[in-house]
Amino acid sequence: MIVDCHTHVRALDGTETAAHLAAAETVDACLVLASHEGLREETNRGLAEYVSQHQEKMIGLAIADPTQDRLSDKGLASLTEKLGLKGLVCYCAIGGYHPAHSQAMRFYEAVQEAGLPLFFHNGSHSLSAKAILEYAQPYLLDEVARTFPEIKIVVGNMGVPFVEQTLSMVSKHENVFADLTIRPSKVWQTYNIVVAAHERNVMDKLLFGSGFPLGNAGECIETLLGFNMLLADKKLPTVPRGSIRNVIERNSLELLGIEHSQIELREHRAQAPSPPKPEEP
Repeated sequence: MIVDCHTHVRALDGTETAAHLAAAETVDACLVLASHEGLREETNRGLAEYVSQHQEKMIGLAIADPTQDRLSDKGLASLTEKLGLKGLVCYCAIGGYHPAHSQAMRFYEAVQEAGLPLFFHNGSHSLSAKAILEYAQPYLLDEVARTFPEIKIVVGNMGVPFVEQTLSMVSKHENVFADLTIRPSKVWQTYNIVVAAHERNVMDKLLFGSGFPLGNAGECIETLLGFNMLLADKKLPTVPRGSIRNVIERNSLELLGIEHSQIELREHRAQAPSPPKPEEP
């Protein structure tokens, strides 16, 4: 089962949604993260409407700003039960708040009680000048993971540019994962990230993502499967192909505790009896 755990649809118009649908054809399911642009309530409603039209493949994650929204158990129920969104995404660096802000910590308590996954979209390949880079550091999530060990946390974009911090976090905490969203054109960066994860023995904590619209699932999969050929003529370290395939084919939905029809379909197929072998003449 291939799950693209990192996609965006910033403009819910025909052009971008058509491109998103086309890109999603490559995978079995995809997470669609609410954008940080615009009013959060409107963004979440628009996202919910879009993914509800494609429930067989898409799962929406609502944007939240714990320092502004004051989301309680009731507020989370509104997002998950009324809108049908399955998790939350926080943009701490862009929103200008510390991940372990006192109000945020109260919010995480409600998140843990609700059993929702939490995606931190802090590190990025291109943060704006107004973003607070200090708040993008993955090690700041250590207090969150220690205080709320049951929350499934995803460090987005491998925490770029703080990849080593991300690797330390996923190694330290059972329920902290990292989103391996790569850029096929950035060969040296991709190589260093994957080799570093392999050498730290945390490949099992990486979730495949494309970062659409900045990336395409098909191209990212092709790049990862051909990983050992990226710099083959340089005689540099390689990573077992099986480890890379496991990242691509990992059931991220199950790991994050997200119920979806694709998981049920997969389990049904696994439990189905094999067809009888034809009798030999």
